Amino acid sequence: MKWQKMVLGALLTLSLQAGAAQKPVDVTIGVAGSEDAYWKVLAQKAKAENINIKLISFSDYALPNKALASGDVDLNAFQHLAFLSQFNVNNQLTIVPIGATQIVPMALYSEKYRALADIPQGAQIALPNDPSNQGRALNVLQSSGLLKLKDGAGLHATPDDIIENPRKLKILPVVAQQTPRVLADVAASVVNQGVAVDAGLPADKILFQDDPTAPSALPYVNVFAAREKDKDNPVYQRIVALYHQPDVIAAVKEDTKGVAVVVALPAKDLQDKLKLLEDDLRKQ
Repeated sequence: MKWQKMVLGALLTLSLQAGAAQKPVDVTIGVAGSEDAYWKVLAQKAKAENINIKLISFSDYALPNKALASGDVDLNAFQHLAFLSQFNVNNQLTIVPIGATQIVPMALYSEKYRALADIPQGAQIALPNDPSNQGRALNVLQSSGLLKLKDGAGLHATPDDIIENPRKLKILPVVAQQTPRVLADVAASVVNQGVAVDAGLPADKILFQDDPTAPSALPYVNVFAAREKDKDNPVYQRIVALYHQPDVIAAVKEDTKGVAVVVALPAKDLQDKLKLLEDDLRKQ
């Protein structure tokens, strides 16, 4: 079943009729990388309801959650559930998703080769070094046929889980935001499409990508995240609802060149999935 079908019911039931904030309230949201134009559309809609959104942009994926946990921001919106689960377990925190935003593919890009078959023996392949995105990237490489992972490697696969590598590819883990920047130095690089859009990578450089609408992609749904004590904050919930209004969705699609699939899922479903992911990590 495709994501569009999975989320249809949630889209229909998501309340967009919540009342405006009675008094002006400031909400700081941590994001990673560039501040996409769709945030301006969201901020304008929120301002009409006395909600003043301020974005804080971070250059390192490790920072927005730390800022949220310390109270330096009120929300963040940069990560998928798999990333959040890893962060919570590693740092013994309870940051929670309060709403979905979007999901994007992960793709193998190359500036040197036009097809998977052209990648030579011993070529170097870059991929993100954070555990959740690295696991997804390795699964992209497996789906492409370039390598094979051991059974059960799952979402958090590492290079040590590679059991077949017929071309003897050399895996180069780098910071996620660096995956587009190293393309000149490697045969190919696995890049999250959100990062790729920010970097201006053209679609004709894609050799292979995963399917963001597959049911198995649920761990890679990006979310608004809050401190656990704030998960029921009505102002924050209203921001989530505003994100799913048609003009914001249209702006997301325009900003991401149609790559992003906007997703609406109940907060409880997201929180339940996060718990499952965290439980799986703790068993490892």
